[in-house]
Amino acid sequence: MPVYTHGGDIRTAQAAYGGEVLDFSANLNPLGMPDPVRQAAAQADCAPYPDPLCRDLRRAIAAHDGVGAEQVVCGNGAADLIFRLVFALKPKKALVTAPTFSEYEEALTCVGCEVTRYTLDQDRNFDLDEGFVDTIGPDVDLVFLCTPNNPTGRLIDQDLLESVVKRCGAVGAVLVVDECFLPLATGGPGLAPWLASHPNLVLLRAFTKSYAMAGLRLGYCLTANQDLRERLGKFAQPWSVSTPAQAAGVAALTCCPHWAAEGRGFVEGVRPGLAAGLTAAGCTVIPGQANYLLFRLPGVADLKERLLTRGVLIRSCANYHGLGPDWYRVCVKGEAENRRLLAALREVL
Repeated sequence: MPVYTHGGDIRTAQAAYGGEVLDFSANLNPLGMPDPVRQAAAQADCAPYPDPLCRDLRRAIAAHDGVGAEQVVCGNGAADLIFRLVFALKPKKALVTAPTFSEYEEALTCVGCEVTRYTLDQDRNFDLDEGFVDTIGPDVDLVFLCTPNNPTGRLIDQDLLESVVKRCGAVGAVLVVDECFLPLATGGPGLAPWLASHPNLVLLRAFTKSYAMAGLRLGYCLTANQDLRERLGKFAQPWSVSTPAQAAGVAALTCCPHWAAEGRGFVEGVRPGLAAGLTAAGCTVIPGQANYLLFRLPGVADLKERLLTRGVLIRSCANYHGLGPDWYRVCVKGEAENRRLLAALREVL
């Protein structure tokens, strides 16, 4: 069987533990899925084929994000769109950071692309720096960035982002900025207003995190590049966005437009306590700005396995380039759940 390296593998964890586990490995809105979203998905008429053009959903996204409906391309989660972008563009050389979300490089490898990794400095909290701009040469076809970055939880400085956008435009590289965690992060307005003047800019967004609906698989990208949108359509499976997912997305944006903001406020209230508890336990915590925290427990490479014996699942970051076997990531949950994580951590240490 293929090796699963992402968070949220509840079934494997439950089988290993022998019961229910508390999942800190998937970074979802701690408020959970809104009731109107759950009801819309449950009540969707699944007899006919889904709308292949996602018309109602695209209109709802356009109204919510302040863009034209024609600029919206929907997919079966953001990961679907990452692969479709790479298959459509077939880049020869691409640039990513290290560490960052592994699916960028996974997709690029599928088309035989040469991947250059720009290693982020732990002493700078893994923040992107000006040196990244200098690596975007005329031979670079595609650049992936993530803000806030996964797994570091750090936002990219807006002025630096603007420099990257301009540099990519100057050399003709397509810039994909993953904003999937941005609605739950402290600060960061997003780059949607820049789309019209930067046709090589693509924004990745998703309902997965903001509305805690990972199982429904719903993401989208925004771009003003009509040719790229048409090419993305050619690399999509027919009916790739299910009827329940489309209904849930419309309900999320029309019935609960402030859900992500409420989740962000909740996270900002409990994240400092979780970070302080991890630090008190001996962890080196990166001061994240999102709904998750990256930390290191020097010399302890089996913390995930130890915590699972207490019914708590966390994300090992051993497979991230630029990190190592003693790096981990946890999402931010409610105070009671965070206390249970910290109690389990003290027990296993």
